[in-house]
Amino acid sequence: MTQARTAMIIGSGIAGSVAALALHRAGIEPTVFEAYDRPSDDVGGELMLAPNGIDALGIVGVEDDVHRLGSPIRRTVMTDGRGRPFGDFEHLPDLPPSRAVKRADLQRLLRERTEAAGVRIVYGRRLVGATDSPDSITANFADGSSATADVLIGADGIRSAVRRLIDPGAPTAQYTGMLGLGGAVEVPSVGEPGVMHLANGHDAFFGHWIGSDGRVNWFSNITSDEPMAMSEARRVPADRWLNRLRRVHAEDVPAREVLDRAGPQDVFPFGAIEILPPLRTWYRGRMVLVGDAAHAPSPVSGQGASLASESAVQLARCLRDVPGVQAAFATYEMMRRPRVEKIAADAARANQAKAPGPVAYALMRLLAPVARHTVLKPERMFGPVHRHRIDWNRTVTPA
Repeated sequence: MTQARTAMIIGSGIAGSVAALALHRAGIEPTVFEAYDRPSDDVGGELMLAPNGIDALGIVGVEDDVHRLGSPIRRTVMTDGRGRPFGDFEHLPDLPPSRAVKRADLQRLLRERTEAAGVRIVYGRRLVGATDSPDSITANFADGSSATADVLIGADGIRSAVRRLIDPGAPTAQYTGMLGLGGAVEVPSVGEPGVMHLANGHDAFFGHWIGSDGRVNWFSNITSDEPMAMSEARRVPADRWLNRLRRVHAEDVPAREVLDRAGPQDVFPFGAIEILPPLRTWYRGRMVLVGDAAHAPSPVSGQGASLASESAVQLARCLRDVPGVQAAFATYEMMRRPRVEKIAADAARANQAKAPGPVAYALMRLLAPVARHTVLKPERMFGPVHRHRIDWNRTVTPA
């Protein structure tokens, strides 16, 4: 029934960095092991941090910095491919606005804060195995090195190696049938600061907003029978992606205007959009999962980074307060699973409407006036998710 005093974190992404900071605050000594041989401060596009995620990041001391990053999103406008609105609503006025943040900026901020806290980050360590003992766990890495701690935390993303060690039969990433692309371009007549525009086109989904530099940040989700990893998608010449985007959005407003202004240098492919089906368990022995390794909702949720940050903080609280590693892990999973699985299920349903096809497109237009006065009300859409708060000082009761 001993408490954990040391922790190995596999993965130095958002979940791993927040976990390291939260564990350090909880009095547990973390060490982060990263498979790549250098920081990944230049990878990825933009992501959304919702009020609940910003609150979780405040617990590890970076809320003020997050507010200085990116662009506040105070309003969302939903349109069809012709630019006709069927949803237009302000976000909850008593909460701070969500923020569109460059993943690279957030990752760099968290890494710098982790290093400043004295947490060691070891690069070039790819996990290949782990061995439990009664009072510790040893991680084995591809270079032949090893390390030992009281617990091992898998923050290694949607293709988690730790998840396979916990449950070799666990589900793997599930392709949604869409590829993601994005970029930023100068388009003076499109959009206004603080507004997120989301458009259901006939053949693809398009979103855009004004970034902190005044340019239009945009993303597109296009259907594809074959999934492509980001590395594979980036090997395709950018002008081919741009031509394809212009074809699928040829009749869509304002996607057509934005893409006409873009050049190949303004297109960044993110690859396959994937989600993670619910897992049978998040832990085994002295190993546990956090972030996308445990729960990876569709990007349409706008909650990936926020939920990862919440889970990292809650795991640290459980290891701080609950006697015994197994009891701490069980309590953590019980606290988090219902929330993240509901958000993921809601997002999966919304994902199906991104490229609906002619019949569903017409039905969506028909039902839009009803939806605007029922399901599209801000409190109903955002309240239960965005109002979630973590009381760091409250002692966790064991499950």
